[in-house]
Amino acid sequence: MAAMDSQALTYALYGLAALALAAGLVKLKRRLELSLAKHPSLTGHARVARRIASLIPFYEYDDSLFFNSDDAPQDVAARRRAGFERLARLYAERFAKTRLATAKVKEPISDLKFTEAYRVPFQFSRRVRENLGAGTFVESSSGVTLTDLDGNRFYDLTGSYGVNAFGYDFYKECMERGLARTQALGPVLGSYHPLVAYNVERIKQISGLDEVSFHMSGTEAVMQAVRLARYHTRRTHLVRFSGAYHGWWGDVQAGVGNPLPARETYTLRDMSARALKVLRTRRDIACVLVNPLQAMHPNASPAADSALVDSARAAHFDKARYTDWLKRLRAVCTQRGIVLIFDEVFVGFRLAPGGAQEYFGVRADMVTYGKTLGGGWPVGVVCGRADLMQRFREHRPADICFARGTFNTHPGVMGAMAEFLERIEAPDIRELYTNLDAKWNGRAERLNRRLAEAGVPVRVANMSSIWTVLYTRPSRYNWMFQFYLRAEGLALSWIGTGRLIFSLNYTEADFNAVADRFVVAAKAMDADGWWWASPAASNKAIRQRILREVLAQRLIGGGRAAGAGAPPHPSHALPPGGSSPSA
Repeated sequence: MAAMDSQALTYALYGLAALALAAGLVKLKRRLELSLAKHPSLTGHARVARRIASLIPFYEYDDSLFFNSDDAPQDVAARRRAGFERLARLYAERFAKTRLATAKVKEPISDLKFTEAYRVPFQFSRRVRENLGAGTFVESSSGVTLTDLDGNRFYDLTGSYGVNAFGYDFYKECMERGLARTQALGPVLGSYHPLVAYNVERIKQISGLDEVSFHMSGTEAVMQAVRLARYHTRRTHLVRFSGAYHGWWGDVQAGVGNPLPARETYTLRDMSARALKVLRTRRDIACVLVNPLQAMHPNASPAADSALVDSARAAHFDKARYTDWLKRLRAVCTQRGIVLIFDEVFVGFRLAPGGAQEYFGVRADMVTYGKTLGGGWPVGVVCGRADLMQRFREHRPADICFARGTFNTHPGVMGAMAEFLERIEAPDIRELYTNLDAKWNGRAERLNRRLAEAGVPVRVANMSSIWTVLYTRPSRYNWMFQFYLRAEGLALSWIGTGRLIFSLNYTEADFNAVADRFVVAAKAMDADGWWWASPAASNKAIRQRILREVLAQRLIGGGRAAGAGAPPHPSHALPPGGSSPSA
């Protein structure tokens, strides 16, 4: 009897071991599927990217290497030096007042210190900041132009980071009229101005969703959408796609730039069957975030000149292919009860009157808006199905999903929003959407033809009115192009040629003026030798050289100039959104 009991126990233990092994194998299989669904670059592996960023030391080029980091002939290096010095003199004379005003506030404004440090690759940054700063202040806007403190007038290609869809005069009128409509109430908070009711109804019509909540920024709106998705699905994880930007908060900034790892975030490969498999098989996914702008450069981080290691930046918008991806994604989310969130904070009202949902013909469960919807004032908006927007459970009174904000329905913002929502129905604004893609695709094609005829290694790619600059010849100096463009009267944001944002009210005359200046700037940069390349040059060779530089600096402890001594410098991380050492 004892023997039989012992044998039964043995079999039971074997059975438990087999079950444990099977469970372990299932877990391992799921983990492998998750790893395979991540993009193979560092943008898909946040922990590795953070680790590598922490290992990159600061170093900078001495006087010689600054102009000759690619072993160019001495006459080419001399042309570069002469071109740089000429630009420096021009900047000092043309932007004197604007530079002086910027210098006075540079130290106490931490945002300004950050953007100035990451305008170009860090090895070149100090000399560029000292000589090619155009200043940050602007005094006025009109139509499609900005004017600085020195009276210089620029064609605006910043788009105010997405706010400016219809031209600055449009927003100034929204702000002025909105304040006039809410002046009687003033700064009363908590209670609603009557215009809130109109805004809600219009946003519901535009989004096709049931309920609306107001917030003070796009980042805050995305945070609330994710929180509600987790609350209602009772699941923990969000899915974002490799390279996509959804604000600066921790869960969506999974890699470099976040002091802590995002532990409840899966960063998957965009437009991938493997990503869909993860969504079908995992039970902990609450929501999927989609930034429609990624259709322009799937799996790549937001483009910035500070990350121009070489000329490998790529972008191409294939609307049909991305539409098919969104439809497959929609089907999987529906099947698995996963909340599909369109983050339209940046592209909302730019691609179509009904946003990305209308443009791609795919409906989301929740949509976030921001930027332009505020009519010139800060705003974030969450729209969603009624069952997803409720912040409490009726039969569990203590089980709530709290979210409030003091300024969420500020009367002035609501007034400008009402003006915005009324004015976008006007015939002149509706006309801007007519043949929108054909108009902007045609403009990009015309500019590319002119650049090809000029023999310069520069091209543009676009997603409607959102553009990026591409470089067709291996080079370590593409980041210089932004300063030639500035000299020709084109205003870019701090990320440089990574993103050009046109307002939709650009006339043919306005665009032709921009194109003329763009070509002149490219010719000048080419003449100054910055795009020289040896016959053996390649993007791979450039990256290998940079890797050797970084390893050498690690060995000597960093903080030194290549070729000469230099004081330590605090900048030692990857550029914002970057996935490799910038150079």
